[in-house]
Amino acid sequence: MGYRVAIVGATGAVGRELLRVLEERKFPVDNLLLFGTRRSAGTELSFNGDDIKVKVLGKRSFSKSDITFFCAGAAVSVKFARHAVDTGSIVIDNSSAFRYQDDVPLVIPEINPEDMEYHQGIIANPNCTGAIAAVVLWPIYEQFGLEKVIISTYQAVSGAGSRAIQELENHSRSRLVGIYLKPKEFIHSLPFNLIPHIDSFEDNDYTREEMKVVWEIQKMFHDDSIKVSVTAVRVPVFRAHSEAITLETKRKIRPEAVRKLLMRSKGVEVVDEPKANRYPMPLTATQKYNVEVGRIRQSLVFGEKGIDLFVSGDQLLKGAALNAVQIAELL
Repeated sequence: MGYRVAIVGATGAVGRELLRVLEERKFPVDNLLLFGTRRSAGTELSFNGDDIKVKVLGKRSFSKSDITFFCAGAAVSVKFARHAVDTGSIVIDNSSAFRYQDDVPLVIPEINPEDMEYHQGIIANPNCTGAIAAVVLWPIYEQFGLEKVIISTYQAVSGAGSRAIQELENHSRSRLVGIYLKPKEFIHSLPFNLIPHIDSFEDNDYTREEMKVVWEIQKMFHDDSIKVSVTAVRVPVFRAHSEAITLETKRKIRPEAVRKLLMRSKGVEVVDEPKANRYPMPLTATQKYNVEVGRIRQSLVFGEKGIDLFVSGDQLLKGAALNAVQIAELL
């Protein structure tokens, strides 16, 4: 049996990646509809050997769709997702538009697939940063419990979209020959720099990007008691987010037990041979379905109930397109 599939925001970084994942995983697509802005209308994208034209999105675009992937930002999802649901299409939304609504499940298939049972037409994909952390934290939470999680992120520009990728490349080339260009996609110039500011600041002086990770881990784990603190930093890397994570568990924990546990966990690849210079990096995590985890060691702060580790994951895949397709596969 095949399905009628629509992708909103098909020409963006996540939309293009989603097309590739659908093809790679041989998702049973009978008919594919691609939607974008007026500027991208007419663009042709390849899928399974066919060239498909991108059409302008409208409120009546979804009548021939069983599953609609939204990859175009919260404003577009808010405006159009309910119209898709009204036609009988199930929406898998990559934006933040519905993640915190009680009647919308927020799903990572390796963690909480059962939450999909209560969907009312919309299923939300988590924030890319939170998804990469959650896949690694979930097995530890199940076996040892979690009291506190402290995360420092190193987020690639692809998390900000195609134009951000282009800006980093162009501005890096210019900087190397002594030309300083004014940034458009970032608040400050990013080449050879770090920016500890992603999204807007909340009243508690954390950014919304940081709070998304807090809210979403608690929602997916169904546990508001887990204390989570995040510092999100944009780095001059093209693709794949990395995160340094320190965690305190409810029960005693040892690095050897964590390695064994994660080696048999879905969605995770243990890369932890520091003496051989093998550890997670964006360079090796890029275009990889699994999230790399390594540098697993006993915490010097939390002692026998603490672990430090480092992860790298392709946020266009597990943080977006891959996770969305996995949700569709479960459907």
